[in-house]
Parts: sequence; structure tokens; C-alpha cells
Amino acid sequence: MPIATLSSETPPGTPDGDPWQRRSLLVTCPNPDPRADLLVSVRFAIEAGTALGPVRVALRYVPDRRVLDTDALEDYRKALAAGGWTQIEGLAVAVRDDLNNEVVPRWLQLRLRSRLSANGTESSHGVMVEDRQPGWNNPALLSRLARY
Repeated sequence: MPIATLSSETPPGTPDGDPWQRRSLLVTCPNPDPRADLLVSVRFAIEAGTALGPVRVALRYVPDRRVLDTDALEDYRKALAAGGWTQIEGLAVAVRDDLNNEVVPRWLQLRLRSRLSANGTESSHGVMVEDRQPGWNNPALLSRLARY
């Protein structure tokens, strides 16, 4: 499955706006050892501004040449929160595309989960997206990962 890039089609539930401006908020650093398959895990929340309620994001990726600077995620999270997303699937696709364009990981797995309360009833909605560079495979590493 190839690494995705921004397509000309906008996924459903995606707000209008400039994805390149949002992507510019993702800061990367050089991978300390691009020869090794490092597994990086990052978790964060998107707390406000979406019709989805609070969204929890769990990211796991194997970097290639660049790693995400997690200390600089706050502005990116704010941009996502202000985005006006109406579908968690559109948000997941946008985050995947943003990471694939800025970090260019060998492999990534992204899980988003939203919890909503309405009329005294609580519900949950989740989506998982996975992507990898063509030709990359490390079954020994991936088999040791805990399931989401």
C-alpha cells in the first residue's frame, strides 16, 4: 500500500481550508539512525472545535529520514481543532496525508476515537488508518505490536 499524498478529491467531512498551511505546522527533525526501523508512538487529543466532540489520536510510525518533533505539536493540534470536521474519517485521512507529506514515514498506523454524549446516552466512534511505503516490510517488528 503506497504512502498517500493529497489528492484532488476532498474526503467527505473535510472542512474547506488550506492543507498546506496546516501541514506547515508539523515540525520534523533528522532521524538519528535512518538505517534502523525505529518504532515511534505518539498520543494526543483534539479537544475542541469539532462536531465530533473530543478526539483521541494514537499514532505509531516507523520513520525514514525525518521524525516528528512532538514538542511542536500544539499548533498543529489547534489547527485540527479549529478545522470544523464533521466526520472522523475525513479527519483521519487528513492527518494521515499531513504526516505522509511532512514526515514521509516508512509505515504508519493512526487511530482516532471520538466519544459523544447526547440525551444521556454515550457513544463512541473510531477509525484506524494504516499506510506504508512501497516495498517496506518488517514483519518481525509489526508482529510484536500490541493490537489497538
